[in-house]
Amino acid sequence: MKVPLRDITGKVIDETELRDEIFGIVPNEAVMHQALVRQLANARLASARTKTRGEVRGGGRKPWRQKGTGRARHGSIREPQWRGGGVVFGPQPGRNYRKAMPRKMRRLALRSALSVKARDGELILLDKLELPSPNTKQVFSALSGLTGDSSALILLPEGDTNVEKSVGNLPHAKTLRAQYLNLVDILGHDYLVVPIAAVKVIEDFLGQ
Repeated sequence: MKVPLRDITGKVIDETELRDEIFGIVPNEAVMHQALVRQLANARLASARTKTRGEVRGGGRKPWRQKGTGRARHGSIREPQWRGGGVVFGPQPGRNYRKAMPRKMRRLALRSALSVKARDGELILLDKLELPSPNTKQVFSALSGLTGDSSALILLPEGDTNVEKSVGNLPHAKTLRAQYLNLVDILGHDYLVVPIAAVKVIEDFLGQ
């Protein structure tokens, strides 16, 4: 498929051909959903924790004698059925939320997401994206011309301190190295802004 190639001002200067098997497939929504759930689950921290009856403060003595009171027998006021007592089978640190997914399916999900962006006109190709020094104002002006007020994910072929520092001050934009492309960032931004050099990185690992 052919996509317009723009300069940093948004002017169309050429047209480039993208590989259909990466940017032009029929999106598989079920695989995209599975990959998204997997990524969010694998990023989840098992930090929730409740106290068992052995960890709750107090309850060292028997609340009343075993027999003769007419009430139910109890050994501690920190039993789970008491208010303020321990929790039975509550969440504990160390729980594993990780989900497995074959590499082919993960790559299919990325190709599907990229194809959706290309189909909807939300994939913006640049001839290059270089800054001599960090300049947030220049990047903001460029993104305003390219995407308006929408959020943007800028894919870089490699680390670029000047661009990363410039974009870091913008609330609705984010930089990401193309080799770390993932579904959450793709779907979490309205536009993908991709220098042509980053396209080569994407095609190298998704075209395998």
